[in-house]
Amino acid sequence: MPRFGVLGSPTIFFTLKKNLRNFPQTTPNVVPKDYRKVSGRCILDIKGLRYSKCLEYSLSLKIPSVSLVPFLEPLTEPLLYGGLQPPVRVRARFARPNQFYISSRPFSFRAVLATAVSDFLFLLIQSTSMADAGHKNPPTVDGNSLVAMCLARAGVDKMFGVVGIPVTSLANRAVALGVRFIAFHNEQSAGYAASAYGYLTRRPGVLLTVSGPGCVHGLAGLSNATANAWPMVMISGSSEQSFTGRGDFQELDQLAAVKPFSKFSAKATDITKIPASVFSVIDWAVAGRPGGTYLDVPSDVLHQTVDKSEAERLITEALNSRNKDLIEKPRINYSEIQKAVELLRTAQRPLIVFGKGAAYARAENELTKLVESTGMPFLPTPMGKGLLPDTHELAATAARLNWLLHFGEPPKWSKDVKFILVDICKEEIELRKPCLGIVGDAKDVVGMIHKEIKDDPFCLGRTHPWVEAIKNKTKENVAKMEVQLVKDVVPFNFMTPMRIIRDAILAVGSPAPIVVSEGANTMDIGRAVLVQTEPRTRLDAGTWGTMGVGLGYCIAAAVASPDRLVVAVEGTLDLDSAPWKLRFIYVLLGQVSAVLSNLSVSCNSSMNDLNETLVRYQLPVVVIVFNNGGVYAYHLLLEAFGGKGYLAGNPDELKSALAQAFTARKPTVINVRIDPYAGAESGRLQHKN
Repeated sequence: MPRFGVLGSPTIFFTLKKNLRNFPQTTPNVVPKDYRKVSGRCILDIKGLRYSKCLEYSLSLKIPSVSLVPFLEPLTEPLLYGGLQPPVRVRARFARPNQFYISSRPFSFRAVLATAVSDFLFLLIQSTSMADAGHKNPPTVDGNSLVAMCLARAGVDKMFGVVGIPVTSLANRAVALGVRFIAFHNEQSAGYAASAYGYLTRRPGVLLTVSGPGCVHGLAGLSNATANAWPMVMISGSSEQSFTGRGDFQELDQLAAVKPFSKFSAKATDITKIPASVFSVIDWAVAGRPGGTYLDVPSDVLHQTVDKSEAERLITEALNSRNKDLIEKPRINYSEIQKAVELLRTAQRPLIVFGKGAAYARAENELTKLVESTGMPFLPTPMGKGLLPDTHELAATAARLNWLLHFGEPPKWSKDVKFILVDICKEEIELRKPCLGIVGDAKDVVGMIHKEIKDDPFCLGRTHPWVEAIKNKTKENVAKMEVQLVKDVVPFNFMTPMRIIRDAILAVGSPAPIVVSEGANTMDIGRAVLVQTEPRTRLDAGTWGTMGVGLGYCIAAAVASPDRLVVAVEGTLDLDSAPWKLRFIYVLLGQVSAVLSNLSVSCNSSMNDLNETLVRYQLPVVVIVFNNGGVYAYHLLLEAFGGKGYLAGNPDELKSALAQAFTARKPTVINVRIDPYAGAESGRLQHKN
């Protein structure tokens, strides 16, 4: 690694220049303390630096005897502040040949500036060292850069997480390679976002955390991804290997901690093992039954270096040695397809049930062809809603108001029912013991079944007794529901505002908004009332019934589908530490509209972060709050931060607020007051979701 000695031990001076603009009476105390050499990296210590929005700071670096101009072009990459993008852009200008400045628009200088400047100077010193030494020393790559290079080579373009020791530089390197880093202040929400992103894009959502407690906090998202069969990769820094067992900073046996919640884990114990480890966790996340995987990268490995040519060789070697069989779809047994068709052909009451597995597989076109060619009714589970429109004439969605499938057992199912189970994972089929199990991707299996039927077609027809029974039951339940929905009840119950929200969502048209829902009454009633017309436009508590996922999901949806509005309908206590999570939505440049029912707020120091984020970024967010008896003025909460707030207590006020919020697609809070006693029956065991 090039060190300062290569430059002939030049003197490096750091000065912070204050460009005054409406300079306040109180001047921040800006004291560059010193610099020191640590493993060839220059660390800038800044003491007593305070934030002022009226200041613009510049960093001046003087290196005598070296002309920097030829080497500055590749260094003007985005510079991260706290892992957020885009708060700072590097701009180069030259007063003299040997003086280089970087400046930014006003932002808060905190401890992370030292790391950011360190990363910048590390690259700068490398380049200038090579120039002065006549390229005698080959360029090197550290562990941070190598991880980022592997992620970019694997096609990762989004990363969620919380930066800090020892992974801040890793995030910096990833952003420089074109990866968008969506920064959080809490790993739990970041993990939920990464898990949902994997589901929505069918590519692993990547979560970056610090060591120890950061890793533990990230387990919520990792376990959620594994339970829901969504691809996700969690990458955590860890303490130095030489200090294992000695109580190092945030030391934890992280591999043991993640084992129950990940389908595959790896630890890069040396920089040469990084490429193979990165590609392994990515491949395992999508292989077979998708889920969460984990990569542990110790701090000392992140700071190890190899020649750039060696790094490229390691990456190429790891790519060539990837287990292609691991990520290939399983071959489908054609004889099982024939058996499935025969069972369907002779069935008296066939029903197609599909959910988020089929949604993940992008099986909507194949399902549509199968349903319409055979006339078989279909029943989507909550996150399967929209693969075929809820308004489809063969939809059995409204024929049953309880979403539990009851393990396929009586009394919900006939004693002699025969199940054809399609799953990508053989072990899942063996566990369920269906009449017929077909191992394969849902899209491929349904397509093959449709083709087999097409060669010898059959159709139940609209007058088939089973089809008529489904339609009649659907009409009966819809009529019962509409009797409750049509009433304008004031004070609001759950039904009246849910109807208004439904109508507002449908009025948006295509592309349809993504609906995020969790809770008791809000999720249950929303499943029956809210209408999905397009695939993957509903996210809710999922397999585990996880509460608190809502805003993380909102962020993932906005990042994955920037052309869609996102509407979250939330239940009681689903948004604990809400200001903390609201702060993340400000990071988004997309549109997020959240409907939060009976929001529970835990006020803490993150309120300051929310305010600071709004002032610094002026980013758009829309949040709609349903409040059943809480004392919180949610609309004023966001207005205090510079957003837009509405208070709605009757249908006209709510309709007006929704129309304005959905049109503007900017950060807004609509505080919807509902009857404190509405939904009092929720929480009883028999009403479980």
